[in-house]
Amino acid sequence: MVRTIKWFFISLLLLLLAGIGYFTYSFVQFANNIQSHPETTKFGGLTPKQLNMSDSYTPPKWEGNSRVNVLILGGDSRGLKKNEVPRSDSIMVASIDPVTKKAYLFSILRDTYVKIPGHGEDRINTALAVGGPNLAMRTVSDLLGIPIQYFFYTDFKGFIALTDAIGGIDLEVEKDMKYRDSEDGHEYDIDLKKGMQHLDGKMALQYVRFRHDAMSDFSRTERQRKFLQAVAQKMQTTGSLIRLPKILNSIDPYLETNLTTTDMLKLGSLAFEAKTEGMVSQQIPPSELLIEKRVGGAEVLSVNRTKLQDYIKALFEGRDPLAPAGKEGGNKSTTGTVPAKKQ
Repeated sequence: MVRTIKWFFISLLLLLLAGIGYFTYSFVQFANNIQSHPETTKFGGLTPKQLNMSDSYTPPKWEGNSRVNVLILGGDSRGLKKNEVPRSDSIMVASIDPVTKKAYLFSILRDTYVKIPGHGEDRINTALAVGGPNLAMRTVSDLLGIPIQYFFYTDFKGFIALTDAIGGIDLEVEKDMKYRDSEDGHEYDIDLKKGMQHLDGKMALQYVRFRHDAMSDFSRTERQRKFLQAVAQKMQTTGSLIRLPKILNSIDPYLETNLTTTDMLKLGSLAFEAKTEGMVSQQIPPSELLIEKRVGGAEVLSVNRTKLQDYIKALFEGRDPLAPAGKEGGNKSTTGTVPAKKQ
């Protein structure tokens, strides 16, 4: 009996070590595959001068004990020629305080008119196309007044693969959504019904892309934040952790990042501990600070950068960002889905 118990625990230990080894191997392989390298980058269409401008952004090193800010870029690669770089279809920033474990998720309106270093003023979604992820990081950092240490880039196929790999997401679709697009042979047409839905990868892409209503990109970015919060919550479940090697293997062909393997481990650990239920979700620029104006006959969105940076600082400090100067209130987070009047 004692020998049987002994062999049982030895077998259990060997299985545990084998499992740890498999998870470690899968993670290291995944990390190596998605790290940005000149020979494998998805931004090979950019010249070395564009990617390495003398005034380009050098991401600050994250030591693990201060706030970390990650730029999440979603590209629309449909119809692009070989080596052509897409504009950002979606631009988000995930921010986590390693001390409080408080998480923030910002979605930046892609028509926000900003200064792009070395390229004058333009819509913020052009930064990726003209200078790659480093220029996109610097442009967003200058706008928000916070350091951006890392970026993740993926396209439609990567988004679909991730959603399918975690088994889809149960989400309330707030309205009927329908749109036909012949540009890609109707592969990405949108046709969703109102109500609780189990969204697979293609359905989820329809949900986060829909903007063909009166609120356009305002409601679209809110849906993107809502969906990403749901993904974060599901990734923290035991079932997703068990399937992690399969999930990583499914998405690594579509991702690119500047995270090292060591930083990925630190960030992954922090992201798992982050409080997704209390995540602050915010449109940038917030509706209260938006200024609509026309540039070259086209309507764009502008914002006073100083006021925006004060707004971000107040959110991080747990203050009401809209409270009058000198008055403090509770932490107030708005979804920011109503456009401002022209000023």
